[in-house]
Amino acid sequence: MSYNLFSSYLDFIQPLIINKKSFPSRLMIGTGKYKNLRQAQLSIKNSGASIVTVAVRRAYNIKLKGRTNLIDGLDWKKLWLLPNTAGCETIEEAIRVAILGREMAKRLGQVDNNFIKLEVISDPRYLFPDPYGTLKAAEYLINKNFTVLPYISPDPILAKQLEEIGCATVMPLGSPIGSGQGICSLSNLQIIIDNAKIPVIIDAGIGTASEASQAMEMGASGVLLNTAVAKSFNPPYMAEAMKLGVMSGRIAYLSGRILKQNRAIASSPSEGKFVK
Repeated sequence: MSYNLFSSYLDFIQPLIINKKSFPSRLMIGTGKYKNLRQAQLSIKNSGASIVTVAVRRAYNIKLKGRTNLIDGLDWKKLWLLPNTAGCETIEEAIRVAILGREMAKRLGQVDNNFIKLEVISDPRYLFPDPYGTLKAAEYLINKNFTVLPYISPDPILAKQLEEIGCATVMPLGSPIGSGQGICSLSNLQIIIDNAKIPVIIDAGIGTASEASQAMEMGASGVLLNTAVAKSFNPPYMAEAMKLGVMSGRIAYLSGRILKQNRAIASSPSEGKFVK
């Protein structure tokens, strides 16, 4: 990749491409757990995110109860909706919710939006995604022309299987959802990133901006997070920090870190030393 000192770093990091659609930001952000609507709106704006994920079941439940929905308070001409199947425990349930999610996107005016973040989580205690259920649901949805972004554990074999059946991305967790533990299973995540021919989005467990940067420095295509912003002391500021962390990590990855050495290497020249 050619680069000169007069190029914009925004040109250098390049947009994120998912199923031929281009997104300027590599940070995706969720919409849950905020204290109020205004805080959520400001945080999403500060994050600079292009893609915003919304739990379909939560959105429909709020509508049924007649309460104000965050969806109504965002500008969907500037943001891309990523409906998700959070809360679904079975293949059949995830498929039904995915269909509702596509209809939600259409009602917002995104008539060409077939994206779905696929979550099948049958484990209520640890919230690890069901690998078999995810694979089978993804296969069905792909055949129905969905652009499937599956949430998975950091399993390199499953990641490759999902790629091979036609998923648009894979989204391995950094650590258990909402835990704030940061990037765990580094070796497995690196294998997934190195072997993938589709974007790899690190999803869940990130707690602060340095961890978002770490994910990007590994070569991840993007980061999706929610709790780290929504539950921070100052969510709008943390959203800004996450934006900068993702950008910094991406630039560092493309720039290429120096090789690690087992000894010190002087940075000052040895030539021109004064000799007694």
